[in-house]
Amino acid sequence: MQQEDVMPADCCRPQATDPCGMPADRKALPLAGLRPGKRSGPPGPRHDCGPLGMRIAKDGSWHYRGSPIGRKELVCLFASVLKREADGSYWLETPVERGMVDVEDVPFVAVEVFWDQCAGRQCLTFRTNLDEMVTADHDHPIRVAIDPETREPRPYVSVRPGIEARINRAVFYELVALAEPETVDGRDLLGVWSEGVFFPIDDAPTRKPTRRRVSIPRAAAVAERPAAK
Repeated sequence: MQQEDVMPADCCRPQATDPCGMPADRKALPLAGLRPGKRSGPPGPRHDCGPLGMRIAKDGSWHYRGSPIGRKELVCLFASVLKREADGSYWLETPVERGMVDVEDVPFVAVEVFWDQCAGRQCLTFRTNLDEMVTADHDHPIRVAIDPETREPRPYVSVRPGIEARINRAVFYELVALAEPETVDGRDLLGVWSEGVFFPIDDAPTRKPTRRRVSIPRAAAVAERPAAK
């Protein structure tokens, strides 16, 4: 991939701001006082705003009250305070308030993978649709779920605790190309290594038994044929 195809590292930093230092188009969105960071003063309870009318679609796009949020910097800002509860619900949390977000599948999409050698071992680093970089390891595992209806694989990689990115089809094909066979707990699997951890992505193909060809002398073959009536 050419260098210009990769977004700059500061692409998620807000640029156009209002006099308070916040993006101008933030005023029409929930959690208008969003300021990631630590609360000044003693901790106190967050104000629960309930459902925010915000939705993250399966393709990773963010929507507010049915309309897409077009500014990537703003989406990155919201994503930086996205949390997930033990019951599977997603919330935007600031030091003073929180609100629920509807997520169709998972919040992010892994759109690119980089292969490299890290301290003599393979490491796989993914770039999400919001240009967040995450390297698969013990704390950021790759998992593959099977769609119960289509039986197609649905691969994911952990971005942070409770938050995953769906690995898109093109990137998954790259993982398949890098896959190696391993036996885990008696199962023959295909998977990829990253940071010394093996991540299964599929069962290893079973070898069909080959039929052994036996050469029979022609005279013996003729003798074995039943006599014509």
